[in-house]
Amino acid sequence: MILAMDRNLSRLVESGFGEKHDLNCAETILWGADAAYGLGLDRKALRLAAGFGGGMGVEAACGALTGAVMVIGRLFTRERSHESPRVKELCARFLESYKAEMDSIDCAPLKARYRTEELKCRVVVLRAARILEELIEANRGASGR
Repeated sequence: MILAMDRNLSRLVESGFGEKHDLNCAETILWGADAAYGLGLDRKALRLAAGFGGGMGVEAACGALTGAVMVIGRLFTRERSHESPRVKELCARFLESYKAEMDSIDCAPLKARYRTEELKCRVVVLRAARILEELIEANRGASGR
């Protein structure tokens, strides 16, 4: 498990959280959120994000966004999705905000526009982290936990 000293997700990402451990974008968001928000996820649960990197391996939905959707589910679902109808609304709001700022929610166009050799997809992941933080802060009292 990666331990982080900072309790702010975007600062973790900005400082290169997960790069030393070669985390993909979905893992970076999920593992970073676990560190920042104390989600209580164990190592097995964190591995659930592995297949979402690189747009699920086919450059479809961006892994940073699918990681963020997992965090929204963890924070705002009581037990099951059907018991927590706000989750769909919060996910939609998150994705709409991201698309409005970055012009896409898919890996391929995001990589083409923002990925560099030096920073990899950090710009994409950082923007996802900031929008996720804003959404969590705005809905803090509505937690499903």
